[in-house]
Amino acid sequence: MKKLQLLLMAMVLPAALAVAQDDPAPEPYKPSKTQFMIRGYGHAGLEFIKNEDGTESTFVGSTFAPIFLFKHNDRLIFEAELEFSFEENQLQVGFEYANLSYILNDYMTLRMGKFLLPFGTFGERLHPSWINKFSNMPLGFGHDGIAPSSGTGVELRGAIPVGNAKLLYYAYATNGPRLNTGVDAPDEAGQIHYDNFFDNNNNKALGGRLALLPFANSSLELGASAYGGKVGDRGDSLYADVGAFLYAFDLSYVRQVGFLGGTVDIKAQYNNTSVDKATYFEPETDTTFTPYSFDNQSYSYFAQVAYRPTKAGSNALKNFELVGRYSFLQTPEGAEWETKASQWAVGINYWLSWRVVFKLNYQRTIAEGGHDVPAGVTTTTDGVFIHWAIGF
Repeated sequence: MKKLQLLLMAMVLPAALAVAQDDPAPEPYKPSKTQFMIRGYGHAGLEFIKNEDGTESTFVGSTFAPIFLFKHNDRLIFEAELEFSFEENQLQVGFEYANLSYILNDYMTLRMGKFLLPFGTFGERLHPSWINKFSNMPLGFGHDGIAPSSGTGVELRGAIPVGNAKLLYYAYATNGPRLNTGVDAPDEAGQIHYDNFFDNNNNKALGGRLALLPFANSSLELGASAYGGKVGDRGDSLYADVGAFLYAFDLSYVRQVGFLGGTVDIKAQYNNTSVDKATYFEPETDTTFTPYSFDNQSYSYFAQVAYRPTKAGSNALKNFELVGRYSFLQTPEGAEWETKASQWAVGINYWLSWRVVFKLNYQRTIAEGGHDVPAGVTTTTDGVFIHWAIGF
């Protein structure tokens, strides 16, 4: 019996070894490079507003803005942001952006989809509530401002070293803004709107930004932006050829200053928006209209400074930040939405961590004209804002 077992093993073992040698070697384990992450921010607060109509106080906010990030590999990245907020007792859902980025090389990235436009720096870098030093936007900035915040198209961006300095460049083409002719909203005739998911004409708007960081520590950034194209609807005999040209200048300076014992953060931006002159129609009755036109040029700017005593001996004192901001907005004279407004704000922030902040701001706005305000009438609005914001 034992001899029979040895004989069978002698017959089977060579065949088994031959099969094992024919099998390919197992593939070594390769971890996936795909990664998924949810980031974002949120805020809430209490506001006190005083104007000619009296004083109002209300809790506001409860805003939730999730940012979805998916990394397919080391070169291909997808990002998107939604915004959920309560306005006028209703839930508002905003589609901020969604785009794909492909890293071509160390100096160049291609992006396509809906993205925050690098028109200046406020809309792309400073608008999130936990990054913005104040509880609201400067005059003329934000979703209802005179400058674009996002666009749908394609962009090429990157950075080039120039000795110890750096040169940032951005070039993009989008569907472009569209002109409000006043047909549906007569009091907004001549305004341009930027959320253009479908091109309303066959002309793509072109834009770009150049920025220089002259110092090796990148403490100073100086930028210039331009953006323009046709804004009228295709086939519209009155407005098809109406175009717009926008430009902006921006500045950023962040540095720890020894004799001040802390960090100084200075930001500023100037926007200018020009739309070709056109004729609009003011309804007098249901069947009669009065034609009018105006030089359609608007501009806005802000300058802000923040100081944080990062060199203080007390850890609690290091978390305080003093902030101040001035902003200005001028819209076209003769437009239904003509306004001239200035605003200054001061505040003190307390940082619980690098991404959680409590803000206490006081703000005064002096405006002449505006929606539902007769031309030449000046209004003054004071506000106290108590907000908290978190980035995650």
